[in-house]
Amino acid sequence: MEIIALGALEFSSIAIGILALDEMVKVAPIKIIEARTMCPGKYIIVFTGDVASVDYSFQKGLETGKELIVDSLFLPMIHPDAMAAIGKVIQVSEWSAIGIIETLTVVSGIEAADLAAKIGGVKIIEVRLAIGFGGKSYVKLMGSLDAVQAAMQAGTEAARAKKLLCMATLIPQPHIETRPYFMQ
Repeated sequence: MEIIALGALEFSSIAIGILALDEMVKVAPIKIIEARTMCPGKYIIVFTGDVASVDYSFQKGLETGKELIVDSLFLPMIHPDAMAAIGKVIQVSEWSAIGIIETLTVVSGIEAADLAAKIGGVKIIEVRLAIGFGGKSYVKLMGSLDAVQAAMQAGTEAARAKKLLCMATLIPQPHIETRPYFMQ
């Protein structure tokens, strides 16, 4: 199965999230990246596959979740850098300008990473999927100051429009002492 599309659904009900997961994997061959409970009592499903399979499963998840969906995302062509950083820290040798986008949902964090990566000139370091911080997500990115500024502007637009942007910050010249803490 070629991984070119990504779907993400965030539910306000754990029970409905688990039901949706079962129904989604029954309608099309998708690969589950993440499916679990998260704070504060929500359920997240992140999955990949070919465009048609992800679309079928995404639609089934929407149909199952209805009004219990907190946030949703269907990306027929997710940027490879955003995909690689979901739930992981990507190690890099460079140390330049840093951008951090903090969102109120996991789904909006993934969307912010994809939009930032598509601007180009930045490396997505991590897309953190809400573990232990109230259902929030954050994206860490790095590159030249101009590239990070442009990527952050693109990455925050959708979250801001949905009123799911918590905070975005830019560190133009990060001190080397912060590197080990940023890269974990």
